[in-house]
Amino acid sequence: MAVHQASRTPVFNGPAGWSVILPPVHPRARLEGQAGCDVAIVGGGFAGLSAARRLRQIDPHLDIAIVDAARISDGGTGRNSGFMIDLPHELTSGDYAGSGDSHDRQLTRLNRHAIDFAAQAVGDYAIPQGYFQRTGKINAAASKPGLDGNIHYAAHLRELGEPHEMLDAQAMREITGSAYYQGGLYTPGTAMLQPAGYVQGFAAGLERGGVRIYENSPVLRIESGNGWSLATERGEIRAPRVIMANNGHLESFGFKRGRLMHVMLNACMTEELSPDAIRALGGQECWGATPADPMGTTVRRIGPAQGGNRIVIRQGGYYRPDMQTSARDLARVVRAMRQKFDDRFPMLRGVPFQYSWSGHLCLSRNNVSVMRELEPGLYAACVQNGLGTARGTLTGIGAAELATGNTSDITAFFTSEAEPVRLPPHPFDTIGANAYMRWKEWQARLE
Repeated sequence: MAVHQASRTPVFNGPAGWSVILPPVHPRARLEGQAGCDVAIVGGGFAGLSAARRLRQIDPHLDIAIVDAARISDGGTGRNSGFMIDLPHELTSGDYAGSGDSHDRQLTRLNRHAIDFAAQAVGDYAIPQGYFQRTGKINAAASKPGLDGNIHYAAHLRELGEPHEMLDAQAMREITGSAYYQGGLYTPGTAMLQPAGYVQGFAAGLERGGVRIYENSPVLRIESGNGWSLATERGEIRAPRVIMANNGHLESFGFKRGRLMHVMLNACMTEELSPDAIRALGGQECWGATPADPMGTTVRRIGPAQGGNRIVIRQGGYYRPDMQTSARDLARVVRAMRQKFDDRFPMLRGVPFQYSWSGHLCLSRNNVSVMRELEPGLYAACVQNGLGTARGTLTGIGAAELATGNTSDITAFFTSEAEPVRLPPHPFDTIGANAYMRWKEWQARLE
């Protein structure tokens, strides 16, 4: 018999901005008392919801239950920037290029499978079209190193035979309204999500099909013995098969200890832009820009179909092996984001941030995920390496297939990956990681 006790539960600061700008959703029940199912899923984000959908596709008769520590879309999913990227997007590289042409072609093909899977869910579950739009994205450059990074990445895309378009400063201003950017690299394959709206619609669609979802029910203990038992504060659910779809919190249960890098990211969202502010800004109603240097600043502009005319800005990461952050941490980073926002949009200098929040990103040093059977009947769909939308969808699909004895290109890809490599011992991991991130952020300060 194996017992895995949770050493911590998720902690975030600030509201999940993508969620609070949407109409309120009626809360779901907590897990209370004794329950059972065929497959229990820990986590109701991109991976957990995708796993449930894939399980139902494989066997419509499966009894499936999802247990989430928070409300759907209030945890990490509602704090995601909403880029569902098809191309190589390796955050530990200097320009997102991946591990080589063959690997990158394979991963691009799988990412597009994830986007198609999401698009089919949008249709099947009547998710509003504004919550999932295949509009592409821009790598925005504000300096010569940023422009050089885009040129290097564009060369890699040419080798892969992938469509892309280089944008000059004038084109960037016409799109964003900002004179800050010197150029950009547009790629058409990314789907832009309203992440909270997407997962809310996804969860509601699963429920209509018979999947049970329990909210505000953090799993505190996982125990094997005649199947698996998941214990929460108020209840317990038993299942012969369990899928862990809780990203970096996999380590909270003792798995891959000392191998996962936990980075807290932060974001701010403006209040609803007034008609005067919209006129002063100009540009297109909706667009998304990742920085040419991965350590730079991500910016999105959204419209009424996503929850209002607003701008979202994300930057300022710090390493936290305990996966905890504080209001003081958030306040410090918000001050820096205010300056970055004003630099990009001086015509909106007086527009306040209405919401700010922290989120959790989990990486491995060798950029691998953990999608495999951990113990008999216990599967993982975790460690998304900052690509929670596409990678989470893929690992959720793969874990569902493994749990039902199926194989595919997805299961073959992830089960052939190496283990996450070990990190330096604590506190050297924290000291080294934060020093490295501060240095890289300084290098990318204009981006």
